[in-house]
Amino acid sequence: MKIKPFAGVRPPKEFASEVASRPYDVLNSVEAKQEAGEKSLLHIIKPEIDFDPIADEHSEAVYNKAVENFKLWQDRGWLIQDYKEMYYIYAQTMDGRTQYGLVAAANVDDYMTGKIKKHELTRKDKEDDRMIHVRIQNANIEPVFFAYPDVAEMNEIVSDFVKTHEPEYDFVAPDGFGHTFWAIRDDAINARITEIFKNIPAMYVADGHHRTAAAARVGAEKREQNPNHNGTEEYNYFLAVIFPESQLKVIDYNRVVRDLNGLTPEQFITELEKSFEVREIGNEIYKPTKLHNFGMYLNGKWYSLTAKPGTYNDNDPIGVLDVTVLSNLVFDKILNLGDLRTSKRIDFVGGIRGLGELQKRVDSGEMVAAFALYPVTMRQIIDIADTGNIMPPKTTWFEPKLRSGLVIHKLS
Repeated sequence: MKIKPFAGVRPPKEFASEVASRPYDVLNSVEAKQEAGEKSLLHIIKPEIDFDPIADEHSEAVYNKAVENFKLWQDRGWLIQDYKEMYYIYAQTMDGRTQYGLVAAANVDDYMTGKIKKHELTRKDKEDDRMIHVRIQNANIEPVFFAYPDVAEMNEIVSDFVKTHEPEYDFVAPDGFGHTFWAIRDDAINARITEIFKNIPAMYVADGHHRTAAAARVGAEKREQNPNHNGTEEYNYFLAVIFPESQLKVIDYNRVVRDLNGLTPEQFITELEKSFEVREIGNEIYKPTKLHNFGMYLNGKWYSLTAKPGTYNDNDPIGVLDVTVLSNLVFDKILNLGDLRTSKRIDFVGGIRGLGELQKRVDSGEMVAAFALYPVTMRQIIDIADTGNIMPPKTTWFEPKLRSGLVIHKLS
């Protein structure tokens, strides 16, 4: 893999917690407007919030406001460019568990040639929208989230560095997650990191498929527009935080449905029993305990559903996934939901909200049934990416999310 250090644009220590924000795609415009303090990066990544009423996020005025705010944040000293190229270390702490990522500039060619591997389909309209933001800012404002196979020496470098150096930033965000950030100014360490990654065969997009595709496409676009292109330009790289796979934890991504396709709850359970061992739990929330075991909330009760042998294929990297099992046996076979990417009869609920959120949405009458899934593993994600397969929609949920605004990568 080809990565490089870069001279990041980032907040002074005293402003870091105020500038840093949640990513653009985890909150809507109203939530962003409520959450954004004076210095928040949300004014740059969701600039529609600076209009009253909130403007169309795809309007020219909003794109212009994004550029204006990025310049203003630099003029006011809320964002300052580092004096030299370096790697950074970004640690996140959640529920007593800490994961340490390397902040680096990843290579456009590595994405275009498939060395940076994806496991989800992207939508061109969403890629195009993200491309506009990269293009108008001439910068990667927000990072993408990658994983790589563990390398003992790399883990030791990171471990030794964080033990012996004071962090640039160290704060707990309003959501309770800790964020700690170091700058590696030692040229010898930076050079060694670059060498180590040359021997890593692949990196994997964990979160941020659209941002990754958009960043790579802008890099390729700039290459075509430059008659003197030589491959060393900064636009050949984009901003990534890269974590060793062993440190990452994928949490569940659950489903709620609006109807039972004309069936009564009793008829629906009868249909389920053809493919599942169905066990009534009662009022207590049921969390799946293993692969091919599901929790279901229906008609005020929780159930355990265990897929019967022969209804799934553990030798197929896609067939083994519980999202596939549930889709095949329930959403297709019984409920006839159609394309889950476009169906209005289903919704997806990230596990960070807890299984109580599933029960709440059914009890409110908004939904009729909820399904809790056992989370996929990093190994499953890597197997799927390595075999060139694509996961079904809404399969993975990584938490904590990367905080945006801790460092920005300019393309020139």
